[in-house]
Amino acid sequence: MANTSKNAATPSAKRRRARPLAEGIATLTAAIKTLPSSPGVYRMLAASGEPLYVGKARNLRKRVTSYIQIPRLPVRLLRMVAETTALEVITTHTEAEALLLESNLIKKFEPRYNIQLRDDKSFPYILLTTAQKWPRAIKYRGSRGKDGEYFGPYATAGAVNRALDSIERAFLLRSCTDAVFANRTRPCLKYQIKRCSAPCVGHVDAAGYAALVGQARDFLSGKSSQVPAGLAQQMEAASNAEEFERAARLRDRIRALAALQAHQDINLEAAGLDEADIIAAHAAAGQVCVQVFFFRGGRNNGNRAYFPRHLRDSSTAEVLTAFIGQFYDNKQPPRVVLLSERLAESALIAAALTQKAGHAVALLAPARGAKRKLVQHALDNARDALARKLSEGAAHADMLSRVATVFSLQASPRRIEVYDNSHISGTGAVGAMIVAGPEGFEKSSYRRFTIRAEEAISPGDDYAMMRQVFNRRFARALKEDPERILGQWPDLVLIDGGQGQLNAAAETLDALGVKDVALVAIAKGPDRDAGRERFFQPDRAPFTLDARNPLMYFLQRLRDEAHRFAIGGHRAKRSRAIVANPLDEVHGIGGRRKKALLHYFGSAKAVSRAGIEDLERVMGISHAVAKRVYDHFHGVG
Repeated sequence: MANTSKNAATPSAKRRRARPLAEGIATLTAAIKTLPSSPGVYRMLAASGEPLYVGKARNLRKRVTSYIQIPRLPVRLLRMVAETTALEVITTHTEAEALLLESNLIKKFEPRYNIQLRDDKSFPYILLTTAQKWPRAIKYRGSRGKDGEYFGPYATAGAVNRALDSIERAFLLRSCTDAVFANRTRPCLKYQIKRCSAPCVGHVDAAGYAALVGQARDFLSGKSSQVPAGLAQQMEAASNAEEFERAARLRDRIRALAALQAHQDINLEAAGLDEADIIAAHAAAGQVCVQVFFFRGGRNNGNRAYFPRHLRDSSTAEVLTAFIGQFYDNKQPPRVVLLSERLAESALIAAALTQKAGHAVALLAPARGAKRKLVQHALDNARDALARKLSEGAAHADMLSRVATVFSLQASPRRIEVYDNSHISGTGAVGAMIVAGPEGFEKSSYRRFTIRAEEAISPGDDYAMMRQVFNRRFARALKEDPERILGQWPDLVLIDGGQGQLNAAAETLDALGVKDVALVAIAKGPDRDAGRERFFQPDRAPFTLDARNPLMYFLQRLRDEAHRFAIGGHRAKRSRAIVANPLDEVHGIGGRRKKALLHYFGSAKAVSRAGIEDLERVMGISHAVAKRVYDHFHGVG
């Protein structure tokens, strides 16, 4: 199936060839004859194989039939039906299963007519490694494959880092790796600053350390009031026994817990909740912000704002419904989810989340009381976040308009591609392309190009590297999207360089027959002084902008992002080259044989000098393999 484009809903996508509505209706009518009346998921496909829409249904036949009832369809659905050339279906046992599958497929294929959650990253947890003799509390992100107890999620890495900092101070658990722990002969600095109990050198016995671990578990599990009270009793007892040093340590631990709890500006006690997510959506100016707050163990684990992609006529309830399904596709749902408004499919969503979580999940939309106050707080945050985004978007739109004016474009660019190369004296050369659009940097569209040495590029020849990058980028664009209907062609290309790089790019595009892509090269001024950049365009004298012009700063940001991305690719390539092993190049030598050879001879260099008989002495190395290794290093064959 063809890859879908994240920019497919842009005006460039609207230039696609119009297809008669009657043809789309005929496609669906023919498909309906063979559709079952069971639950399932359906996919509407365009002529290119691109998924247009993914939907779920309790009754597939009835649901798809609704798309040929033309008077009832809004304009966007009429457009979607007209573009449909094929229909694919997957049946499920229940509608809840169909809902879960629908969310998964939407995230996988990103259909143009679906509401889509973007930037859906995993959240960090605190992992208490209780399977170890001396457990530690660490930040963990990913699938729960490690033994131990997980607490979270936390909205950001900063939130979990702050929690771990306070946990170290309060419970004195080790944070070092097992290797460091096993080789300590004296306490590290963390013991000196009262952030570890130093179990590595026996400053606390197993029973005492287990008690600290139990207190940390209780606190993370929500028993936050019991732990400080217990420590306070121990402090008072130590003080009465005139063990003032121990009493001072307990006092410091109580203060650390108080500092952790002081960040909790909201608590769930008044609402009678212990574990909940609060999800609120606010709409304005054709956009929707969804704010999610995480509460676990009675504590606020932070919040995050999302801006799902949707068509302008989508209601807030539609966006919220689609968001919940996709949000929990790769996350464990809590027992309670509080929503800012009631959804038409609340019961179905709750059933699907219950099936996924393995425990009952309730979706509530409180209208009053303590729960409503929690939702209102999230709603206020959603409103503020959307206001900030709209303000930033207006400023960004103004910058794009200025770009069009300065570089004589017909309209504000919706896709800007910026190119740069990175290498050291021609070695490890990497080309990079970053993309910016109306909503800022589009990191999913970034690309790196490994410069191919077989094309006889002289070391350090930036012009030849630029030609290769442009030839590969635009030759592929001509092949995959010759009609420019997928939103992947740039309206403006920026090149980090001067007149030479501009000429190389222009010559390459001209040879490919691409005549209408605007090219601009941006070169640093004398002494590579930022703020004195010069701009080069075909058939135009070089010019500069006032260093205080906001547009200059905007263009510098684009250039610097491409430079950062190119350097990152070069460094990664260089690091791989450093750790590369010559044995990796020998055909038929896998990890096990490579390990056996290195263990026997000590190094790859020693292997390269060995004779066939010597190689045969290694376990797992037959005569044929030994000869292959020998021939590789001695240039035979």
